[in-house]
Amino acid sequence: MEHFSRLSSSSFPVLKKIIQAMPNFYTDTPQFKHYLQHPLMKRIVELRERNYADAEKYDYAPMDFEDAMDSYDKVLEVVGEICGEIIEPNSEEVDHTGPTLSNGRVTYAPQTQENLDALNKAELMGMGLPRRFGGLNFPMVPYMMSADIVSRADASFQNIWMLQDCGETIYEFADESQREKYLPRIVKGQTMSMDLTEPDAGSDLQAVMLKATYNEAEKQWYLNGVKRFITNGDADIHLVLARSEEGTKDARGLSMFIYDKNSGGVTVRRIENKMGIKGAPTCELVFKNAKAELVGTRRMGLIKYVMSLMNGARLGIMAQSVGISEAATREAYNYAIERRQFGKAIIEFPAVYEMLSNMRAKTDASRSMLYETCRFVDMYKTLEDISRERKLTPEEKDELKYYSRLADAFTPLGKGMTSEYANQNAYDSIQVHGGSGFMKDYKCERLYRDARITNIYEGTTQLQVVAAIRHVTTGTYLQRIREYEAMPVSPELESLKRTLSKMAQMYEKLVEIVTSPKDEEYLDFHARRLVECAGHIIMGHLLLQDANADPEMFRRSAEVYIHYGQTEVIKNYNFVTKSRIEDMAYYKPDLSENA
Repeated sequence: MEHFSRLSSSSFPVLKKIIQAMPNFYTDTPQFKHYLQHPLMKRIVELRERNYADAEKYDYAPMDFEDAMDSYDKVLEVVGEICGEIIEPNSEEVDHTGPTLSNGRVTYAPQTQENLDALNKAELMGMGLPRRFGGLNFPMVPYMMSADIVSRADASFQNIWMLQDCGETIYEFADESQREKYLPRIVKGQTMSMDLTEPDAGSDLQAVMLKATYNEAEKQWYLNGVKRFITNGDADIHLVLARSEEGTKDARGLSMFIYDKNSGGVTVRRIENKMGIKGAPTCELVFKNAKAELVGTRRMGLIKYVMSLMNGARLGIMAQSVGISEAATREAYNYAIERRQFGKAIIEFPAVYEMLSNMRAKTDASRSMLYETCRFVDMYKTLEDISRERKLTPEEKDELKYYSRLADAFTPLGKGMTSEYANQNAYDSIQVHGGSGFMKDYKCERLYRDARITNIYEGTTQLQVVAAIRHVTTGTYLQRIREYEAMPVSPELESLKRTLSKMAQMYEKLVEIVTSPKDEEYLDFHARRLVECAGHIIMGHLLLQDANADPEMFRRSAEVYIHYGQTEVIKNYNFVTKSRIEDMAYYKPDLSENA
């Protein structure tokens, strides 16, 4: 298989049609190369490539770190070209047309199929899978960059394309025969879905009741029941959460299964009529004696496998949120330059340029948070994978533990913060456009609708707070903040660093105030405020480090974001310090009959 390690753009027929002057969503965003150059990347790539052992087996495998970085750069440039040339121009028609349903089967909009064909021709499926299955063996950082770029072009298409990430769950937990059966198919372009939600089991996945029964004579599992809100629900390969243990009602009775569409037994009852991301079919599925294969061990479906799957999906939603934020910010900026009122461009009005500055700062902070989280995930996932091949050294075990904890802490924090910012930026983009932004003639209207799902699916922001709050109380965030504080910055940035230090002092005091009463309901009441404060400080530090490395690219965003974060931390500090435990009663619902 020809891949990208030593490619030129002429290697791919689809690229011959691309004119050099066309927009490239990778090269027009220099932040990407900045994050590829992060110091931790060298360690990540060396671990991922097992010290470049694949170079002897595959002609497209990198020989050293520089070769690997060159490969990432070339592949991302291909992604950027396809997004600028094909996917983004198709996005409006995809939004209008959407997928269709006939006789229980889904057909994508023609433009969606064109998008998939372009990415398949460029061999951009299975990017994170090992080369022995035909994948590119990409770390999470460049892989999520591709998702970021695709999301900027069309967030709904990212939902279809990014579900290839389900292959990582098969690689991690399935047996070797299942890997050999399914992973090459994913690399060749077959689509995937994860079938978790049911009509009576939304966020509460332990309530899943789709029934899995084992036929001892046939040595075969069968699935029966209904799944709802399944993104890309008529995919070729499904990961399905089902109840395998009769008589159970909790997570311990759930197992994970692979369903192959070629086996039959599943029909699409309907495609949901959604507010946004209309290009991706969201389906209700009916399973009738559908043959399936057990993944891993019974009873571990939700406890272990879905948790891993969801964390990967949350990274994907972070990337989607960043892509939407980038698109919304650019749309607003371009309109503000062109639109004239009262004799000058509206970007010259303080009310507008303040809004635009905040949008850019939130986008840059979101992107910095995304790739910091990706680096943590890369480190612990790769070390975990190596541990299945050989015994880790004591130093590697310490690394695994350290980065696993950080990944566990940063994933919900990042998903919560970046998805909220995507919504805010999409909202502000319409506001900059004024009445025109309310019209479907402008892209920002679609971005607003597409953004709204990001802080709902793969766990609402409220559920991300539930996952993140224990890292507030156990000190994970504060410990990492102290590590950021120890990192040097140039003298010109010292004042920003002092501001972040004062914010951290306020945060530390807030944690003490809220946790000292030992009242769980009181902690839950203020959890969002505590998590947001941690997020503002951490994202401020990340932008500060970015500005230290590249002042021209990031200093303005660092100044704007840290000032914004400071006002938010002060607001939360004032709310908490001026409230009492008994004040929660003001917010409790009145459930009396006459309320």
